[in-house]
Amino acid sequence: MIRYYLTVSPVEALIASQLSPENFGCYMAVGSRKGSAEQLIFIEIEGGFGDYFDWNYAQQKCVAHPDGKPKCSLYMSIYRVLENTPLAKMRSMYLVTQDGRVLELPKSEYSTPADWKGYALYKELCPAPPLVASPLPPDEFGAYLVGDSHKVKVPAIVFADIRVPKPEQLKDSGNIGTVTKLALEHIHDCIEQVTVNATKQTKTVDRSFHSNFTYQAIETGIYATDASGTVCYQMPDVETLRHEHYDWARSANII
Repeated sequence: MIRYYLTVSPVEALIASQLSPENFGCYMAVGSRKGSAEQLIFIEIEGGFGDYFDWNYAQQKCVAHPDGKPKCSLYMSIYRVLENTPLAKMRSMYLVTQDGRVLELPKSEYSTPADWKGYALYKELCPAPPLVASPLPPDEFGAYLVGDSHKVKVPAIVFADIRVPKPEQLKDSGNIGTVTKLALEHIHDCIEQVTVNATKQTKTVDRSFHSNFTYQAIETGIYATDASGTVCYQMPDVETLRHEHYDWARSANII
């Protein structure tokens, strides 16, 4: 059986594999040789759609080795993968830690976060990697970036909303990963700019935050948007992670 995986971080690619999502995630993070360790985010997709990808190539080349071992990975594309994959063809998303632990996030319909504050900090994952402040909720933010209302846009985007600690509450903000490596005054200044100026929909906070992004920083989840709308991959709360996904949460330094 061939499965198809769209990786959105650290690189964009479409990969065919005979491995299950859990085994694929472990293989991609840890590799077959000691010394490899890489955080990975990917989405399983339903193959066979459209004519942009060569599905026949996957059928011919993604076959077991002569000794019977499954084919672990066959790269089908490393360019414009997300924009050519409809949301309807996306299945679950998987977050993989550096030691190969895998957490499944089922796809769900979009709903505005219950504790929406009137602003958000978004980590764009694919196809562009900046950290951005915006007064828009996730669905409107995604629609703004893929829409025709401004010159700079993308055909599709995957992004996460990021927890924003207040400077005076930093000691009580819990473990939010490497967001605090940035100057909190700068973060809140960017947020103020987009909340005070009604005409400003986005403000770039950091262009090189990609290498600092960790799962601890995710607030409500990860979102995917194209011209058809937005879908959500909800992040479990800490207590759910503690009781149902303990090994992954420990590996991700969340608990």
